[in-house]
Amino acid sequence: MESLRQCSRSACSHPAVATLTYVYADSTAVLGPLATYAEPHCYDLCADHSARLTAPLGWELVRLNMEGRPRTPGRDELSALVDAVREQAAKAAKEDAPEPSREGRQPLERPAETPGARKAHLKVLRDPNPTPPSEPSRR
Repeated sequence: MESLRQCSRSACSHPAVATLTYVYADSTAVLGPLATYAEPHCYDLCADHSARLTAPLGWELVRLNMEGRPRTPGRDELSALVDAVREQAAKAAKEDAPEPSREGRQPLERPAETPGARKAHLKVLRDPNPTPPSEPSRR
């Protein structure tokens, strides 16, 4: 099936078969299969222009799977990904769990964050009727 999108190069009217993306942080140009939809900061290229493409001086050019069909991950890869995500979530939950107080209750708030740290989108709600701590009995 021929693409409805044309090559992004000026004066070229050939159908696009690949998408070029620049990763400025890594000084990398990535040429891969045609994206599902047109992105504003990506360039669709025809077969001729994608074959002759070179990266800017000092940059790396990465050519991805160009078989004409997107690569779908296998069952083992998906299972490994799910396991890795679950493991990281469990580790993060374990690290974020606050220490229980002496009375076995969870503290209401965390210590102040370091300056410049990102603020969370959640807020601590204080108990409107706090119960005073029980005093030890004197004998």
